[in-house]
Amino acid sequence: MDLAVLLVNELAVTQARGRPAGRPAEPAAGPFAGPVAGTRAGRRAALEAAFARSAWTPSPPPRPGPDAAAQPYTISQRDGAGAGGPGAGDGGGQARAGAAGSVPDGGAAGTGLALTDEEADRLTGVAAELRPAFTGASEAVAMLNQCLVRHAAVPNLYGDPPMLAFHRPEADRVDAWAADAATALAMVIGVGQGIRLRSCDASGCDLVFFDVTRNASRRFCGVSCQNRAKASAYRARRRA
Repeated sequence: MDLAVLLVNELAVTQARGRPAGRPAEPAAGPFAGPVAGTRAGRRAALEAAFARSAWTPSPPPRPGPDAAAQPYTISQRDGAGAGGPGAGDGGGQARAGAAGSVPDGGAAGTGLALTDEEADRLTGVAAELRPAFTGASEAVAMLNQCLVRHAAVPNLYGDPPMLAFHRPEADRVDAWAADAATALAMVIGVGQGIRLRSCDASGCDLVFFDVTRNASRRFCGVSCQNRAKASAYRARRRA
């Protein structure tokens, strides 16, 4: 679920917290930098920065050989990571998002492979397929089904003790992440909890989130948007 949120917010929104997402003047400034200037390199840089902010590190890619099928791509959070993630610091409870392969060789995490421009392009398409699930669009289920088929989502057990994955053991990184993210959304919708997949109600913000409140009552991506909405409502009452 966290990965789905990150991909959509970094690659499929045009405005975030009252400002255009991915403004060229701020190529990687703060959460949700977005597809900077719409360039391939900008999208890749935005994703890698988001993965780093979210304190997720990549598991090593499968080793070639007969045991490769037993080592699907997985994601893990660094030990000791705090709230972290795209929504950290605003008190909004934004879910952390993570993905493998986000840190270049020799980077801070010292593990994994950097994303390529081609992978960033493919992930942009994945984000567009996932976003309707958060907005309640009429085509959401159809697009999610297409994503599941296109990226060959299939449950399987691997490792010892067995762990559950939702992509083919031989899948590449993009197919693996897409299959896992789409499966997470499908499971939420399939158990009747689609209302928890939300888009921020604040004007000028398209950010999405997974609502974990008890009664699914969360309306905003974070405190900053909640405060903007309250201030706007107050000004409207004063004018009335």
